[in-house]
Amino acid sequence: MSTATAATATDISTTPSETTLTGTTPVTKRRPRWELPSSIALLVATAVLYLWDLSASGMGNQFYAAAAQAGTQDWKALFFGSLDAGNAITVDKPPAALWLMGLSGRLFGFSSFSMLLPQALAGIASVWLLYRAVRRWSGPGAGLLAGAGLALTPVAALMFKFNNPDALLVLLLVAGAYCTVRAVEKAGVTWLVLAGSAIGFGFLTKMLQAFLVLPAFALVYLVAAPTSPLRRWLHVLAAGVAVVVSAGWYVLVADLWPALSRPYIGGSTDNTVLDLALGYNGLGRIFGGDGNGGGGGGGGGNTGFGGETGLSRMFGAAFGPEVSWLLPAALVGLVAGLWFTRRAPRTDRTRAGLLLWGGWMVVTALVFSYMQGTVHPYYAIALAPGIVGTAAIAARELWRGKGYPPARVVLASMVALTAGWSFVLLSWDGSWLPWLRWVVAITGVLAAAAIAMGAHVFSKAAVPVAILALVASLGATAMYTVATAATAHSGSIPLSGPSSQSSGMGGGMGGGMGGGTVSDELVAALQATSGRWAAASTGSQGAARLQLASGRPVMAIGGFTGSDPAPTLAQFQAYVESGQVRYYIGGEGGGMGGGRGGGEIATWVQENFTQVTIGGQTVYDLTAPLG
Repeated sequence: MSTATAATATDISTTPSETTLTGTTPVTKRRPRWELPSSIALLVATAVLYLWDLSASGMGNQFYAAAAQAGTQDWKALFFGSLDAGNAITVDKPPAALWLMGLSGRLFGFSSFSMLLPQALAGIASVWLLYRAVRRWSGPGAGLLAGAGLALTPVAALMFKFNNPDALLVLLLVAGAYCTVRAVEKAGVTWLVLAGSAIGFGFLTKMLQAFLVLPAFALVYLVAAPTSPLRRWLHVLAAGVAVVVSAGWYVLVADLWPALSRPYIGGSTDNTVLDLALGYNGLGRIFGGDGNGGGGGGGGGNTGFGGETGLSRMFGAAFGPEVSWLLPAALVGLVAGLWFTRRAPRTDRTRAGLLLWGGWMVVTALVFSYMQGTVHPYYAIALAPGIVGTAAIAARELWRGKGYPPARVVLASMVALTAGWSFVLLSWDGSWLPWLRWVVAITGVLAAAAIAMGAHVFSKAAVPVAILALVASLGATAMYTVATAATAHSGSIPLSGPSSQSSGMGGGMGGGMGGGTVSDELVAALQATSGRWAAASTGSQGAARLQLASGRPVMAIGGFTGSDPAPTLAQFQAYVESGQVRYYIGGEGGGMGGGRGGGEIATWVQENFTQVTIGGQTVYDLTAPLG
């Protein structure tokens, strides 16, 4: 590398507060006039996107909706994330997201809007925090681009208007990244401990998935924090302790709580949160087994279960439309950025930003690509901040290198790749806005050519070229995101897009009861009960529907799929004998049915109690034994 080239490469690594890319003109620290109105516009537009017609999806995933409803009726159910206010069994995830939905329901009254409001607010806060985090090291332009990129990612619009736990998870991960940025700046252990605490509460939202960002957080601090190696390692260790404490307190409380006075921990094999974390929601997700299907097992070819494992998974039919619109550009930008900053000082912030967001992106994408257990396309929301953060930083720094031919070529390739990949993704559904892919392709060619030739060096051409590049890079994902936000979604595996899609268990209206509504007669019968549970039904799908319709607790025998060992036949018989449950609803209302004790309970009920029909539904009256 020549001396001039080396100097220019070093310039790329400098922060906005030090020098421009050419290294000749100091950059003022005063905020540009356009930043405040632009940031307000980003926040308002995001709020409109996520809050508009928020209740269109109704109860969304009825599995979590039932648990949120239960949390508004009983404090123990809220704390443990129980599926019903009678506290028979919990959801198969930790309860942090349910705490917010349940508290919102207690404050505003339980409804679709009160349940989904925390999700939308989490989305708005995530976009804002991402903007602030990227801005600190790469300037307002990169920050706004990153925030807009997250807001305009289809899976983000899907999850921030839905009631799965992923919305809160992303907010906590972005909050952790923001705290890490602040920590690196002055080697602040307090900020790093706050980052660890955010990840710990992320564990209480979706368990081990929250830990996927930890390698990037630790790496950037160990590399770039302005203090001695020993202090850096000690600070990272302190943050690790914060992760354990902020996650472990709930595990400790739940597992030490007398099992007979709390609900069974759904998804576990031994009624403990620790087993749930390490088994079904832990190693089982990575390697399969423990009730997990996916790329290596059942459902591997199903879009709702991620498709086949391998590097192509993030670009396939399952994950591609959800999150991959900017992924090719982000990967190119990461490699180029790390190359250009290879001779920069250890504490260089451009390289630190690439390590933070790029490390987040690479680790998460690799884990999702090779998971053998259950993985769903909407998991990709946890990948989105890493992608857009990396792409925004790289694009901003390469744009600053107007006079440096390699920078122009890399940036042009990023724009061309994004436009080309968007063309491919849009072609998968040729009936939806067929003109859009051609607009993106044409603007992509024009923008890439202009950047490669250095047209943006000239002040009069810079704004038109930037507009062309933005249309080529964000136009397709923006339109697909708006279509996703404007469409009602439901079921346990929702998919992004302009049509209401859901795949796998709980699709459509959430499974159970044949996907139909609960009759007025059955609702009235359930509401007329006064015991601990109005009814019991095998599996959560039918039970959730009955509970949401009636407002009365309905026991989901066996949890989500009906396969959990709770309650046992003996326990259920004791509940019936003491008058704590009035009806057993079988048939289609039994959801998945047949798992472990569920089949035994169904058989025992059918052989010993009177069968009646209420509103066209087969019901067993547990107060009316045969004979």
